[in-house]
Amino acid sequence: MEIVRRGYVPSDRNEFGEAAREKLTRAGEELCYLMDRGYPVKPASIFVGNHHLLSERQRLALARITSPAASLARRRQTMLPQAPASLALDGFNTVITLEVALSGSLLLAGMDGTVRDLAGLRGTYRIVDKTVRAVELLLARMDALGVREAVFFLDKQVSNSGRLSALLREAGEKYAVNVQTVLSPCVDRELYQRENVVTSDAIILDNCVSWYNLNRGIIKDAIADAWVLRLDLNAASSS
Repeated sequence: MEIVRRGYVPSDRNEFGEAAREKLTRAGEELCYLMDRGYPVKPASIFVGNHHLLSERQRLALARITSPAASLARRRQTMLPQAPASLALDGFNTVITLEVALSGSLLLAGMDGTVRDLAGLRGTYRIVDKTVRAVELLLARMDALGVREAVFFLDKQVSNSGRLSALLREAGEKYAVNVQTVLSPCVDRELYQRENVVTSDAIILDNCVSWYNLNRGIIKDAIADAWVLRLDLNAASSS
């Protein structure tokens, strides 16, 4: 199988390296200030990005790192301190972030404590050399935490969703976790108002009943060399 670095962009080392950290932190603080006063994230990030001469990728990163205070407060209230017996997972969101971590590509520590990536999906996906390892890490972690049922929701319209579904079910046979997969035309809506959700998608986090931060623990304990950009904007992003 071809070796692929999921989410790798050569310019990231310059745009998100130590030299850029101070500028990104100032821009992040200003973006938070505007969002806390009711400005939508997209126009606010454009305004701040133009002021600091940020690249499009840097602006997207800040939008994924930052969150308004009201959203952060709600997410803290709905975050589960321990893993429940059953989890509903945003499949591509969860697997791709671990693939990016295994690739040594850029990850982002969100102010809400989640870990996000910039890989993007855009309707296409293919299984790469990191996929099997990412799935194994997910299932092993859930098994160790006592999770007994894992339902992976996958976007039906995304290419190779069926192949990933089959891989997940096959891998699940090695663990004491009952793995189920659902191919859905709208995963976001499947997870709205649902309990025990696993995702880093901000919109889903703001609409689900409760969520568990699964990937953060996996990356911290099993992928020690992962590249995670942390900006000093909030205690949750650096703990």
